[in-house]
Amino acid sequence: MASKRASDPPRATSLSALRLPTLALALTFASTAAIAENAPPPATLPFDYYVMTLSWAPGFCDLGGQETPSPECAAGSGEGFVVHGLWPDNDNRPNPEGCPGEDASPADLAEEHGLYPNDRLAAYEYRKHGTCTGLSAHDYFATVRNVRDRLKVPAAFQAPHQQLRLSPADVEQAFIAANANLRPDNMAVTCSDGELVDVRFCLSKDLTAYAICRKVARHTCQHDSIVVAPVR
Repeated sequence: MASKRASDPPRATSLSALRLPTLALALTFASTAAIAENAPPPATLPFDYYVMTLSWAPGFCDLGGQETPSPECAAGSGEGFVVHGLWPDNDNRPNPEGCPGEDASPADLAEEHGLYPNDRLAAYEYRKHGTCTGLSAHDYFATVRNVRDRLKVPAAFQAPHQQLRLSPADVEQAFIAANANLRPDNMAVTCSDGELVDVRFCLSKDLTAYAICRKVARHTCQHDSIVVAPVR
């Protein structure tokens, strides 16, 4: 059950007040030459596309995460968007989960340390989703890092210290402005109890382009406006 706020929230700030740039220089997923350099190995098991999910840590904490030992919920963590996971997904078939394979080793987790909010989540994500790519834990975490490094988080969401109230379309358009070639049918903005939960991005299996994923996109929050909680 989602936790409730102990007091009335501070006055919200609109997206327009933050003066977001209308265009940001970003590494495009369509630039195969740039991607080829230092690219991790390709996935070997069958699925249609990847979904990279960036969780809004303050929202996660407000909605019950603060009752867990998750470090992003600690006062002063300053965490905004954090990696939740990179998931193999299918358009018209069940999504693969929990495939045969070995768990991430302590060495694998030491190498990925800092990529996820905590190593426990990293180990869980590899067991549930990473095994279904056919990649070793080492290569899967390298793939996650590669994708995360190429996604640009708009400046307004990097460390807001006051609550924002935005429409899901505002959040979507901010990411589209910051990431070349990204379109609404490549992503979803999700919410719960009126708060931003995460933003999801669909990528081609070879990571050379965004993927059209209407199944994911139709889960975009339908509220007129949502709260974007400030960092802790």
